[in-house]
Amino acid sequence: MRPVRLAYLVTHPIQYQAPLLRRIAAEPDIELTALFEDDFSTRDHIDHGFGRAIAWDVKLVDGYRHRFLTPLRARPVGGTTSFWWPLSKDLGGILRTGDFDALWVHGYKTANHLSAMALARRYGMTVLLRDETNADSQPRSALRKTAKRVAFKAMDRLVDTFLAIGTANARHLMELGIAPTKLITMPYAVDNAHFARNLAQADAAGTRTRYGIAPDQNLILFSAKLIERKRPMDLLQAVAALQRETASRPALILAGDGELMPQLKEAVQNLGLRDTHLPGFQTQAELAGLYAAADVLVLPSEREAWGLVINEAMNGGCAIIASDRIGAAPDLVQDNGVVYPVGDVAALTRALQSMLESDARLERMQQRSREIIAGWSFEQDVQALRMALDLPAR
Repeated sequence: MRPVRLAYLVTHPIQYQAPLLRRIAAEPDIELTALFEDDFSTRDHIDHGFGRAIAWDVKLVDGYRHRFLTPLRARPVGGTTSFWWPLSKDLGGILRTGDFDALWVHGYKTANHLSAMALARRYGMTVLLRDETNADSQPRSALRKTAKRVAFKAMDRLVDTFLAIGTANARHLMELGIAPTKLITMPYAVDNAHFARNLAQADAAGTRTRYGIAPDQNLILFSAKLIERKRPMDLLQAVAALQRETASRPALILAGDGELMPQLKEAVQNLGLRDTHLPGFQTQAELAGLYAAADVLVLPSEREAWGLVINEAMNGGCAIIASDRIGAAPDLVQDNGVVYPVGDVAALTRALQSMLESDARLERMQQRSREIIAGWSFEQDVQALRMALDLPAR
């Protein structure tokens, strides 16, 4: 019996997805071909969120079959993905002649992806859709909410199975009218094995020494783009209050870059914050050292469809504090952390104080992070995909 021939359509190679695609390609009864609409992420490029040129330190297109589609028109200068870009002139022909059994699409908000799903349905292929949307992932007016429900009613006729990334995503899909029987949870995971290797090589003590953090000093970590939506200023204010009100003096590292960097540096001075560092953009290897050194990761964003940094930090054994707008929180923040109301700096301060006042409690949370994330991995993703393709569990 020949393997299931699966086409995977996505805008570009993504650092978090590449190892998952390699893992899927290793399945003997799945013949995967990734179809990329653009190749910008394989080169040094400007990330407008980080406000600088970046290059990922992971291999994005090795270890699995792939091809880059031919664009109908060139990428707009400084442009990002929109409904009408990218469009691929050869996508229809590839789907028609590729002898695929199934099409798996990541994201639905482009004409290219919607037409691909319609064509796949026409050619008798199984259609799978995975997207990150949840009720709080972006602000929506009543009109936009109505339009989204109408759009999903139409997509429901094209899609055989929706691959939910977690609880918030699944709940939102059902709110949009998708039947629970059409949902399979394919967890939004990172490469736990890769992080385990990086963490095994990480020098936590050396990282602390580099930043002047004492061995017995608690370290709070933020790792994200320094932009308004991530609300890093909330964390600065909470740590400032903590340093004023308690005898302990926790250190803080805000890893990342972006438009708020100048204001954050000024706020560090104005708030009188001690032991606070803003090292800029960090590669995954550099982040592993920070995760190994940190006690707590805080993600205070006002909108976050998931928040894969939580997965990463849990691999490093960090306890987690997340706002209630983080998509990952219902699944990953359990007895290993605290969820607080977004924008409530006093609640964030209390959560930090409670977490750091007991070494034993903190250690239990850190151990629970490791235990929880061990069950939220690529292996669960592969089993979910096999179920969606009507293949037996392995």
